[in-house]
Amino acid sequence: MAKHKVEKWMGAVSDKIEKSGHKGKLRRKLHVKAGQKIPAKKLAKAEHSSDPTERKEANLAKVFKKANHKKMARKRA
Repeated sequence: MAKHKVEKWMGAVSDKIEKSGHKGKLRRKLHVKAGQKIPAKKLAKAEHSSDPTERKEANLAKVFKKANHKKMARKRA
């Protein structure tokens, strides 16, 4: 039951980001080209930024990254 709620929450947030036109916002702030992964060092630095919005975006990116790894592991198994 808990997994289902998490997936719904993440899906809702993902849809909201796409609809609002903010997809790739953190990537642009960190000066990473489209189609490339955000390096771990840059993501860690953004998590400790003085800008609260950047901190939140970096934390959300970290959560999505972790969830995607779990999803891919389930597909392989």
